[in-house]
Amino acid sequence: MSYQIFTLSPGSTSTKLAVFDGETLRFKANVLHDPERLKAFSRVSEQKPYRIETIMHELEANQIELKDMDAFAAYSGGLVSTPGGIFPVNDKILDDCTSGRLMEHPAILGAQIIHAFAKEGNKPAFLVNPPDVDEFEDVARISGIKGIYRESHVHVLNQKEVAMRAAKELGKCYDECNFVVCHVGGGLSITAQKQGRMVDGNDVLNGEGPMAPNRSGYVPLMPLVKMCYSGDYTLQEMKEKIGKTGGLLSLLGTDNMLEIKQRIDGGDRWAALVYENFAYQLAKYIGSYACVLEGKVDAVVMTGGVSNDEEFIANVKKCAGWIAPFIVYGGDFEMEALAAGAVRALAGEEETKEYTGVPVWSGFDFIK
Repeated sequence: MSYQIFTLSPGSTSTKLAVFDGETLRFKANVLHDPERLKAFSRVSEQKPYRIETIMHELEANQIELKDMDAFAAYSGGLVSTPGGIFPVNDKILDDCTSGRLMEHPAILGAQIIHAFAKEGNKPAFLVNPPDVDEFEDVARISGIKGIYRESHVHVLNQKEVAMRAAKELGKCYDECNFVVCHVGGGLSITAQKQGRMVDGNDVLNGEGPMAPNRSGYVPLMPLVKMCYSGDYTLQEMKEKIGKTGGLLSLLGTDNMLEIKQRIDGGDRWAALVYENFAYQLAKYIGSYACVLEGKVDAVVMTGGVSNDEEFIANVKKCAGWIAPFIVYGGDFEMEALAAGAVRALAGEEETKEYTGVPVWSGFDFIK
């Protein structure tokens, strides 16, 4: 049976939509929302009626009928930490997302909007591997400062999707495989996935891991602390150095890979060295996460927009290619992942999980 699946992912000033026939894309759009209208809402959840209105205009213009859908799936955050999986949207999900108690970000609208759509036709609505998934093992959570513990903040949806694709390509089940998975886009996340669980990964939100096109990644701590207390920068400016204007953008003034490659071709030695270091840093982390998997790695899986750069992939493989075969899925597959998850749920290929609102990890309670 072929299921009609509607997928949705809200962004800061737009909402991505797609309709799939099974796992085959039938329609996609990026609906733009007026930034001035959005500013008028004091809370993110108040944007819901306006976003639904603009989404419906797009669907009507393309003759897409919500009543024809068998299920709805969304990218949606604002939850407590959860295990990976497929979650039917329930009252607890809606309470956490609508309240914005854990975050005020457009991502909290995903569950709210698909619930409204699904309710009209009494169809199921799912969250698939939401961004709040945390499957770290306890040993991976400890840092060198008591009270600062590591949590999972990675590109969960795309990370899980490409790992499942790699397992299928190898003729295995996802929960039989060990992978090091690297999502390399504007941000960069890397995970050790052990038999279907992301047991370790870099905390993208808090500046861990290798540098990315516009994120700093790890930098030596004492110089960073001195910069923070120099009086030259505000807290917000320091946050932006780490999460928005770091990495290639800080070092080269651009995070456009095509421009960087052109500069290298023109003889820019600094650009060439930074470009080499970009791959070098990632390869070092691939090696460390191979250690997490005790050297038992079925494949290193590369994804994200930068993974379309064959020279970059070759540079990473030059350092880390001995660890395991590389499997490359350039680009982003989040909408496809949402549809695939909904299909697995409808077909009974994957058992859904109930969101309870109880975090999978909230600290080491036995340390008192």
